[in-house]
Amino acid sequence: QVQLVESGGGLVQAGGSLRLSCAASGPTRRNYHMGWFRQAPGKEREFVARISGTGTTTVYADSVKGRFTISRDNPKNTVYLQMNNLKPEDTAVYCCAAGGWSAETSDYNYWGQGTQVTVSS
Repeated sequence: QVQLVESGGGLVQAGGSLRLSCAASGPTRRNYHMGWFRQAPGKEREFVARISGTGTTTVYADSVKGRFTISRDNPKNTVYLQMNNLKPEDTAVYCCAAGGWSAETSDYNYWGQGTQVTVSS
């Protein structure tokens, strides 16, 4: 069973930056594909970005392309989401997920609890 723990969320002004981390523990030898999703109040969980197990392939939602960067450090079993030029509409709980390779939540086997990101205008 893979455990995922997110950190790095917080309150930031519009235009600011945050870096989220997702630390994986358990049977991580497989270097799972990893994704970041977010859920705003009253909305469905939506795909943000994903990265292949080797880190060579990344995919972004159109809403964050050019502002967010997903990366990973496999020896540290950690995936990052660098978020720049944040907007109020980026406010959400951000969760990392492992084991899938799509924009569909149902494709992922493991989920973290999430970290709150709040962007003030």
